[in-house]
Amino acid sequence: MHITPLSGSRSEIGEAHGRAHAGLITHSLEVYDRLFQDFVGLDWAGARQTASRFLPMIERGFPAILEEMEGIARGAGLDFEDILTLNCRSEISLTQASGGCSAFALNRDGTQWLAQNWDWRTDQLHNVVALEISGLDAPVLISIGEAGMVAKIGMNEHGIGVCLNAIRSQTCGEGLPIHVALRKILESPDMDGAVAVASRDRVCSPAHFLIASADGQAAGLEVHPGEPGRLAPEGGLVTHTNHLYARAATCQVEDFPRPDSRPRLARLDRLLRERLPAEGEIGEGELFAVLSDHDNAPLSLCRHFNPDQPPEERMETLFSVVMNLTQRRLTLRHGKPCESDESLTVKFGSE
Repeated sequence: MHITPLSGSRSEIGEAHGRAHAGLITHSLEVYDRLFQDFVGLDWAGARQTASRFLPMIERGFPAILEEMEGIARGAGLDFEDILTLNCRSEISLTQASGGCSAFALNRDGTQWLAQNWDWRTDQLHNVVALEISGLDAPVLISIGEAGMVAKIGMNEHGIGVCLNAIRSQTCGEGLPIHVALRKILESPDMDGAVAVASRDRVCSPAHFLIASADGQAAGLEVHPGEPGRLAPEGGLVTHTNHLYARAATCQVEDFPRPDSRPRLARLDRLLRERLPAEGEIGEGELFAVLSDHDNAPLSLCRHFNPDQPPEERMETLFSVVMNLTQRRLTLRHGKPCESDESLTVKFGSE
């Protein structure tokens, strides 16, 4: 996998994204057309209609990103409504579809790490893209995500990083769609600005955003239309899978996690607390090894094809990312971390 550099105005960034990945964006639309029908019984026209209700929320909270979406559509030869629908895919399918992502922030010997596996439907594996976005009015940022979407998981040149865990819930209210909020976080100059996206702008449907910064701060934010639940580091560690557990969130939102979410969280905690070397430096290799764990397979941290699940619910690990925010370095393994020998490393110069 290579990184796609995008620069200029919002419109220019979007158009370059659309041109560079037109085929993959079209494939993404086909994947979500199937997913919406599988999970919520909506055809693409119905999904576009549902997405239109989020347009006023984006116009209020992050209007500039709409120019970029229009550019993506223009570059890919698609309608703006198609790109809007793609970027609201979590909200449209939120009652049924939840991936199996596992994420952690770790502060160790003065280094702030942030890492996760992104687990989703296998048919999106080849639609994953790495974007380096240099806008006129925002920090340079790296986003690893799905073609045609404005952001997902990544970091910026100031050392602000964000990871994502899906939460299955029937809650949907006012705020920014999840992927639009992630982009706004990646454009934040500091931790306060990043956290404010969740607490001030709000996010219209539940998710978990794990945010950390080069100066050693980290917070798990269980976002939803109300005040987010906040998880502070314990022993330098914040971990999360696909269920809510901060009281501020659980008292306001009901979630419907799959049965493997809690065992995966317990396993992730155990590996990070007990299996990492107690002393000495750790690097990306040790953290990718944690993400490669197969305990309790097929419902493990590193997820493989599981024929026992219905076809529409089969989730596999599609990429793993480890970020050294202190050194502003992101390393991506496309595919499963246990078998991927292809890695992409991006590093920002020190400020």
